Amino acid sequence: MRHLTSIFVFLCGILMSCQLFAQQLRAETPFDSTLTVSLLTCSPGHEAYELYGHTALLVESRQRSMAVVYNYGVFDFEAPHFLWRFILGECDYLLCPQRMESFLVQYAERGSSVIKQVLNLTPVEAARVDSALREESQPENRVYRYHIFRNNCTTRARDLIEQHVDGRVTYPVRPRRNTFRTMLHGYTKGCDWVRAGTDLLLGADVDTLLNERDEQFAPLYMMGYVDSAFIDRGLRRYSPLVRERVVLLAADPVRQQADAARQPSFPLSPASFAWGLLALGVIVAIYECLRQRVVWPMDVLLLTSQGLVGVLLTFMALFSVHPAVASNWQVWVFNPLPLFFVYPVMKAGRQHQWHVYHLFAASFLSLFLVFGFFIPQDFSILTRPLALLLLSRALVHIIIFKLRHYRTHNISF
Repeated sequence: MRHLTSIFVFLCGILMSCQLFAQQLRAETPFDSTLTVSLLTCSPGHEAYELYGHTALLVESRQRSMAVVYNYGVFDFEAPHFLWRFILGECDYLLCPQRMESFLVQYAERGSSVIKQVLNLTPVEAARVDSALREESQPENRVYRYHIFRNNCTTRARDLIEQHVDGRVTYPVRPRRNTFRTMLHGYTKGCDWVRAGTDLLLGADVDTLLNERDEQFAPLYMMGYVDSAFIDRGLRRYSPLVRERVVLLAADPVRQQADAARQPSFPLSPASFAWGLLALGVIVAIYECLRQRVVWPMDVLLLTSQGLVGVLLTFMALFSVHPAVASNWQVWVFNPLPLFFVYPVMKAGRQHQWHVYHLFAASFLSLFLVFGFFIPQDFSILTRPLALLLLSRALVHIIIFKLRHYRTHNISF
């Protein structure tokens, strides 16, 4: 809670300083031949919202002794219904102008690098970009609807540059080998629970191969594309998009390790947790078969957990506009249906009887495990072992019922 409070206070301070700074920038300035525009790329941190890095635009002028960073990555906790809108995928971000020094401080503290790519723009093009950023950063214009893949800090910076260049920006053509999911995996390496949770929420739409423009949603990828890009000004006139590359902040491994050490961690990896639960479920199942009596509290716990996760995935699929959540085949396993059977299954277990739900569950879980290999989606590392665990619970009930029926039949005979 203390950590969240400090983030809240920090972001509120940024917003207040942004508003005052934006008002100062509103005044028109004479034409400036020393004006330059640069793309800033910040390496990832260890907080969940820092894992993918960041992009901003820097406008500098020797004539005016000015260095302003235009930051598309600010969001307002005080906005009405912020948390609810975030869940629905209707989160609004802000373009905020900041002084260069205050922008660099936050990245220096966590040990991230900041790379400046000075763009090869003419004075007129730089002035147009500067004017557009000034106008867009005003309070009445600065809000935009965030989309992680299509409309984020990186894509907006790219689009604004392209709109104000005399000509066409041409990027290198690369083989299609990435999907959105594989790119996200590259950024969440070492953050296994973040990766598992992301994979649980995102569906098949993030598993299609991307073209060059799609890959540019990610700051580090965009930096690489910009390094190799050219401006096609027509009549066979080409110029590199980047004039100069400067390291404003070098990565600090000591601070990065200290920042990582401050992050909360869970002792088990998602794979260890899921397969450990499955192993425990198998041990309990063997015990139940030997005793021919089910441990019904385990069914209650698993069905409730399965149903609650299913409520989240189903709600996201039906009501959220977050990308790719509507194409999630994992709702085959995690859906709200088990919640309706918690009480009947518990009642049947306490009376040493079985319920028809177990036959239904065994059928659809078996189908998922068989046909899941043909579904064009990469599932969360949690999904298959938990599906096997749920299947084992259903099979235990069926096996114990058959054993009781066989024993009763033999005794009667």
